[in-house]
Amino acid sequence: MLVVEGLTCRFGTKAAVDNASFSIAPGSFVGVIGRSGAGKSTLLRMINRLAAPTEGRILFEGVDVTALRGKDLRQWRARSAMIFQQFNLVGRLDVLTNVLMGRLAAIPSWRSLTQAWPEQDKALAMSALEQFDMASLAAQRADQLSGGQQQRVAIARALVQEPDIILADEPIASLDPRNTRIVMDALLRINKHFGITVICNLHSLDLARSYCDRLIGMSAGRVVFDGAPAVLTDLIARELYDLEANDVMGSASPVPDGATVPELGTAAAA
Repeated sequence: MLVVEGLTCRFGTKAAVDNASFSIAPGSFVGVIGRSGAGKSTLLRMINRLAAPTEGRILFEGVDVTALRGKDLRQWRARSAMIFQQFNLVGRLDVLTNVLMGRLAAIPSWRSLTQAWPEQDKALAMSALEQFDMASLAAQRADQLSGGQQQRVAIARALVQEPDIILADEPIASLDPRNTRIVMDALLRINKHFGITVICNLHSLDLARSYCDRLIGMSAGRVVFDGAPAVLTDLIARELYDLEANDVMGSASPVPDGATVPELGTAAAA
C-alpha cells in the first residue's frame, strides 16, 4: 500500500503540490489528471524522491519513504520506476544497453562501467523487449528509433528494475495517436500481467477513462477529485480543466445509477 499524507512541495511562496493525501492499493492503475501546471509532475517526482517534499510524508508498506537516504533511497527509486515524457534514453547506446540501465541498482558499478552485464540481466532485458515487440531492435542505436519505439524501450527499462510501482509522467504527450495506444497498452499489460501498480499522469480524459480504474484530479496543487472514471462527469471535468476543458474532453461518461458524485474541491474515496 502506498500512502501519501499531507504532501506539500513549495517553490518559494508557490505550492506546486498542496497538502495531497490519498492511498493506493497494490495492483491499481491510477490516472492523475488536471490542467497544465496543476502539480501532477511534481507529485510523481516527490513519490520517486526526485523532488523533495516541503511537508508531509510518503509511506510504502509501512516504510517512511521521505526519510530514506543513501543506499535505501537508491533502492526505493529502483522500486518506484519513472517513465518520462522525453524518454531519457542514451541515444548513442544500443537499445539493449539502455534497457540494462534499469539494472544499475542491482549490480556493482564496475559491471556497468565495463559493460560486463551479467548474463541473467541480459536475458531479463531481452525478455522485457520481447514483451513490447522490440527484441529485433536490441542492437540498434536508441536515437535511430521513432518516438513510440523509444518510449517502449523506456518502459522495458522500467520493467527490468522489477519495481513495485511504475510512475509514468505524461508518457504519451509527444506521441501520435497510434503510438499513444501502443504505449498505453504496454503500461496496461504490465499492470494486469505483472500486477505492478501504475500511476500515470494523463492530459486526455478519453485515455484516462479507457485505461485507468481510478482517477485523481488535481487543481492548483490540490487533490480535488478522487474516484472511479465513471463518476467523472462533464460538469466535474469542466471545473477541473477550466479553460483547457474543450481540448482534453472527449465523450463524457454519464453518472451510473446510484453513484455519488463528489464535489469538486473535496477528495472522495475511490
